[in-house]
Amino acid sequence: MTYDVIIRDGLWFDGTGSAPQTRNLGIRDGVVASVSSSPLDETGCTEIIDAKGMWVVPGFVDVHTHYDAEVLLDPGLRESVRHGVTTVLLGMCSLSTVYASTDDAADLFSRVEAVPRKFVRGALEDNKTWTTPAEYVAAIDSLPLGPNVSSLLGHSDLRTAVLGLDRATDHSVEPTDAELDKMAAMLDDALGAGMLGMSGMDAAIDKLDGERFRSRALPSTFATWRERRKLIKVLRKRGRILQSAPNVAKAESGLLFFLSSSPMFGLRKGVRMSLLVSADAKSMPLAVHVFGLGTRLLNFVLRSKVRFQHLPVPFELYSDGIDLPVFEEFGAGTAALHLRDQLERNTLLADEDYRRRFRRQFDRKKFGPSLWHKDFHEAVIVECPDTTLIGKSFGAIADERRIHPLDAFLDVLVENGERNVRWTTTVANHRPKQLNKLATEPSIHMGFSDAGAHLRNMAFYNSSLRLLKRVLDGYRDGRPFMTIEHAVYRLTGEVSEWFGLDAGTLREGDRADFVVIDPAALDDSVDSYHEEKVPFYGDLSRMVNRNDATVVATGVGGAIVFRDGEFREGYGKTVKSGRYLRAGAGHPQLVGSSV
Repeated sequence: MTYDVIIRDGLWFDGTGSAPQTRNLGIRDGVVASVSSSPLDETGCTEIIDAKGMWVVPGFVDVHTHYDAEVLLDPGLRESVRHGVTTVLLGMCSLSTVYASTDDAADLFSRVEAVPRKFVRGALEDNKTWTTPAEYVAAIDSLPLGPNVSSLLGHSDLRTAVLGLDRATDHSVEPTDAELDKMAAMLDDALGAGMLGMSGMDAAIDKLDGERFRSRALPSTFATWRERRKLIKVLRKRGRILQSAPNVAKAESGLLFFLSSSPMFGLRKGVRMSLLVSADAKSMPLAVHVFGLGTRLLNFVLRSKVRFQHLPVPFELYSDGIDLPVFEEFGAGTAALHLRDQLERNTLLADEDYRRRFRRQFDRKKFGPSLWHKDFHEAVIVECPDTTLIGKSFGAIADERRIHPLDAFLDVLVENGERNVRWTTTVANHRPKQLNKLATEPSIHMGFSDAGAHLRNMAFYNSSLRLLKRVLDGYRDGRPFMTIEHAVYRLTGEVSEWFGLDAGTLREGDRADFVVIDPAALDDSVDSYHEEKVPFYGDLSRMVNRNDATVVATGVGGAIVFRDGEFREGYGKTVKSGRYLRAGAGHPQLVGSSV
């Protein structure tokens, strides 16, 4: 029998953590039909990849994206697939588009994820045909998907649909027993339709968009633990997963997630949880030394199943003016972001009473728990009408002018037009030794790319490649910190198993989702900064990654969809390669997996 695709003489990683071997892979009808040490019969095969000197690995699995609107506008999700990602998860951080109305979903999603509201609303208004989870799953699966897609139901989406957005974001409102029962039933319907679980949010930093309830926190943050336990009970019964984020301002918040995950206290089984976020934050330099140990200890004592998501690269942020979610940590920051009009915002930033309030909040918050270090000496201007300021930090400008760093920051914005000043800072994962330590920590898993969100703030679409580069560099420098096969496992089979996805391995009988990588091109190109206009977002320029020489080819469902820097004809428009991966199939047992 002929093969549809043959990958010849590549160093093959199966995604279980087993040692790689030089093999020939034959793909037929979307499945890996043969893994052979001997040459395969190439007669009749029209797609042959000579992978000598290359790595052949399972397609990467991105477990934390916000493609919920973008998938409706560009189902190819090219910015992930061109970097070897073949499976993405939607519905993170309590946000999904399953139950809420079009206006409510746009208000929930847009400001939190920094995607212009008119495009989110337009995507839903033009494409939303569903009213039930089963219809949602069918609608997504009917798209000309590039990668495979799976999803969680967002708690904010669910809460809004039951209570209405006004009541769902009102501290004085507590759901009735009947409303809680309705939420539980609607969650169960979503799980029955094949959704992987539920996502939540306990930290009140994220705010609503729109005009009606602008700047209120997300509905999920208003939920009591009575409500959360009711919904987690549904997840426990179905054996599904919870993704959420503890409120770092409340020490007990994290512990409650561990307790809710635990099978103790008369509960029959635990609930797998994937929480945000494990990072070596500049604001909390000692946390990295206890983070993993503390998680492992609590999991052992409580028999809980909690892991923290980790971005395996330096956490570098960019901002145009004050348009960065970290400013939502301050009431004064939220007040500025509440204003859409540029002139109104500039007037506020120049107001002395406002500045005094902001300085008080800024200085008071400076030493509290936070991802942002709040050090303006490490915030460097990269674009500005006053070109003499480019390359300088706001802290250095403050020193020159002998003023408070926050005043220097606000002065530069007001003087140059707030959105005309672009600056950057690294908030976490800045120490290579600690970053390598986190990469091998068993209490974390790889995630938190936020692909599809924060279009002008960050780009981590190729974070998997960047981890592989760092692992390879360790070998080249004589300081290896993990094996390449373990790194591949962490990026593929491990997260697939944790989330219950039928993905992440590349063995005989597996669906043929793969990426062919040129290790010689795991170079500085994977760390570089790029921008690209997005047609479906009105030609907005967003941050992206570009290292097309690194990924020789990406295959989804047995079809080569990206090769030599080009997507196949009709990709994401008329040709469908991916599909919706429903929960329930589970994940094939990872024999020999590295843990």
